[in-house]
Amino acid sequence: MSDIKWSVSIGTVKIRNPTLLASGVLGQTGANMKRVLKGGAGGVVTKSVGPRPKKGYAGPTVVQTPCGLINAMGLPNPGIDDMIREIKIVKETGGAVIGSIFGGKVEEFEKQSQRMSEAGADAIELNLSCPHAENLSTIGHDPDMAEDITKKVSKKADIPVWVKLPCNTNISRILKVARKVEKAGGDAITVTNTIPAMAIDAESKKPILGNKVGGLSGPAIKPVGLRLVYEIYRVVDIPIIGVGGVTSGKDMVEYMLAGASAVQIGTGIMWRGWNIFEKVCEEATAYLEDRELVNLIGSAH
Repeated sequence: MSDIKWSVSIGTVKIRNPTLLASGVLGQTGANMKRVLKGGAGGVVTKSVGPRPKKGYAGPTVVQTPCGLINAMGLPNPGIDDMIREIKIVKETGGAVIGSIFGGKVEEFEKQSQRMSEAGADAIELNLSCPHAENLSTIGHDPDMAEDITKKVSKKADIPVWVKLPCNTNISRILKVARKVEKAGGDAITVTNTIPAMAIDAESKKPILGNKVGGLSGPAIKPVGLRLVYEIYRVVDIPIIGVGGVTSGKDMVEYMLAGASAVQIGTGIMWRGWNIFEKVCEEATAYLEDRELVNLIGSAH
């Protein structure tokens, strides 16, 4: 795989190819993130971290469906202090690292963004969109809240700010959120997060997940993710990172045609292994042979 052929820029963040590890999957330790980079990823997004360590929900936390995974982790994380140490380990490889953060208050987002910058992260991803976490499940649906957090973090951050939006199929509302995020100084938009979902066991007549409800990821949500990227591309000028169901080179190309500058991969690792990132780029190479990467983005419009 030629990294030069595939290299892209998300604003001022340069990545060697358009694949990134999605937040929430293997992004908790420096060792795992280094392994993902060796597997061909252009960069990694850390596990979302808060100001303090968090245990998350009681199990079961993951259930497999015929079309993906439903998880209800509850944002378990080691806290910002521990993640800073892990980021420094990853940066030894030279790969791009995006620090994902969440908070209950605007001030928590602000403080953590500064800590991520000091740790050497290349950008910050504001998680405004976890569908099964208290408080976070509504932030990304509210244009004013999303604007307020983005504006205050962007003013203080000295590295780019990406904003991860929820799977909101109320198209007019998510477009309003996207415009507000851009106006507030967001450097890129990541879309989408998992879709609200659940699984019920017919024998016990009870929900399977410990939290009862969770979020669906994997191939099932790719058509929804494509639609959201396509719609948002029409109303903003900042880069978009597409997320949801990417398991092949064809999937990545489709997201880029819709308007994504890069894609994130998470659940697909379960099916294709650690080096799925390299496989995705190799599979898409044939499509790109007679085309310029920059002209691919948004060309389905």
